[in-house]
Amino acid sequence: MKKEEFAEGLRDGIPICLGYLSVSFAYGMMAVNSGMPIWSTVLISLSNLTSAGQFAGTNLILAGGTFLEIAMTTFIINIRYFLMSLTMSQKVEQKMTMPQRLGISFGITDEIFAVSMQHPRELTASYMAGLIATPVAGWTAGTFFGGVLTSLMPQIISNALNIALYGMFIAIIIPPAREQKAVLFTVVLAIIMSVAFTYVPVLTLLSGGWGIILITIIVSAITAWLFPMKEEKEEVS
Repeated sequence: MKKEEFAEGLRDGIPICLGYLSVSFAYGMMAVNSGMPIWSTVLISLSNLTSAGQFAGTNLILAGGTFLEIAMTTFIINIRYFLMSLTMSQKVEQKMTMPQRLGISFGITDEIFAVSMQHPRELTASYMAGLIATPVAGWTAGTFFGGVLTSLMPQIISNALNIALYGMFIAIIIPPAREQKAVLFTVVLAIIMSVAFTYVPVLTLLSGGWGIILITIIVSAITAWLFPMKEEKEEVS
């Protein structure tokens, strides 16, 4: 392993690490406050490294969802990583071994993908190891501290702090929804379908996990059909 490239990856991963601390802190609070032990909550963060899929999967575990529900839900939510992996495979150095590629695939997230694609040179195993190590440490540490703080503070306060999680997601959704009709349409349609699956008698027969799966597929399909991506035409000089 080249120490210089590894150190460069560590430095590039610091901003991601800091961003992950707050999100994983909220996850640790939510999971422990819902009854999960700290050790299992930290283990989930250490072995998953996926915010949306992790939140959804944990909620299904707490709700008593089946293995199939959990697997299908996390698969659909995290399917975008297949596309990211295919794109990154075109930029990694040719001599990278299969075990190294598999190790890197574990650490691919939206933020790590964005930073790695902006890297001016080929992606080496040493650089990617450093780039992944810092965010993993931040994600796991944030989960641990969130879980510990929840277990120490009074129940009424920890319940109130759980609202911060929903505020975080709203803060993520609102800015792009104000600028892009497709995002706004997706959010509104997802809300309508979620309400329908909660209160419409026929739809309530489905469990929460299968409801999430169907809502995700249907909303994504409708949005892709109504708002297709326009291909950029090359200008002929």
